[in-house]
Amino acid sequence: MYAKLLISFCLVAAALPICAQQAPVMKEGQVTENALVDALTPAEEPIRTRGIRVIRDEQPGGAAPKQPAKRAAASLLITFETNSAALTAHAKRSLDVVGQALASEKLAAFRFGIEGHADPRGGQEVNLKLSQARAESVRDYLVSAKQIDTARLEPIGKGASELMNKTSPAAPENRRVTIVNLSK
Repeated sequence: MYAKLLISFCLVAAALPICAQQAPVMKEGQVTENALVDALTPAEEPIRTRGIRVIRDEQPGGAAPKQPAKRAAASLLITFETNSAALTAHAKRSLDVVGQALASEKLAAFRFGIEGHADPRGGQEVNLKLSQARAESVRDYLVSAKQIDTARLEPIGKGASELMNKTSPAAPENRRVTIVNLSK
């Protein structure tokens, strides 16, 4: 009985970091300015104070272990015309909200990567070109329609290199745009 309980606990504990790696993809209609501002604002550095250290948490040399910084990012289901970088009307409405968030006081000082992602259908080279064109299409829309400075936006085509749903490669969440805060 204890062995089964221990195995169950280990399986759940092992799955937690995987589930916590990526936030779910925001679908059209779920994209709000507040949600985007929250997702794209980098976490503040912790305030360091003098105090008692826990020796077992130290690394060699006395330094405390560093936790990898969670990157400020938001994955959006931005739709395009089939095999094209042309934005749909729904996508433009979502990007209008993205533009409002990027122009907000909290995000106005930051630069952002616009990552275009694709599913593996169509071949690696084709998907890389298409995802780059889609990232550029999103950047161009934000620059022209929402007057976001082009220097703040870097389009990056990822192709099918970072599938969000590996069990279902053709899933819509694999064809997404991720906005990433590039500030350190």
